[in-house]
Amino acid sequence: MKIFLAGIMQGSHVSACVHDQSYRDSLHDIVQGHWPKAEVYDPFANHTESAGYSSGRARDVFCQHIRMCQQFDVLIAYIPEASMGTAIEMWEAHTNARFVITITPLIHNWVVQITSNVIYGTVSAFVESLRSGEIDKLIGHE
Repeated sequence: MKIFLAGIMQGSHVSACVHDQSYRDSLHDIVQGHWPKAEVYDPFANHTESAGYSSGRARDVFCQHIRMCQQFDVLIAYIPEASMGTAIEMWEAHTNARFVITITPLIHNWVVQITSNVIYGTVSAFVESLRSGEIDKLIGHE
């Protein structure tokens, strides 16, 4: 199983900076611990300086990541606040019939509602769903 870890990077910052990305290590460990044989891809891991990329480099990296979202089995999106890039990744995964798990308090957001197979308000709710086997049943990975 291939899993793409989508999530907020720049968000609504007007300067060339990113939000705290420490959530990525935690989510990676949680997911890899539950599915040890899964390939878990974190798009920020190899692109920690992406806020400073040229337009051409940014386009190339983003398009590569979009192709991955279209092909991977599962996309897990962490969006504590609106994220345009994550919304596009979610849309592409959704329109390619991939399973989208969203962790967000933005439960009334249309993009979240339309593109997500399942929505968790917190990371702890997501973890509980993993522990209970709910997610495995939903994605057919029992």
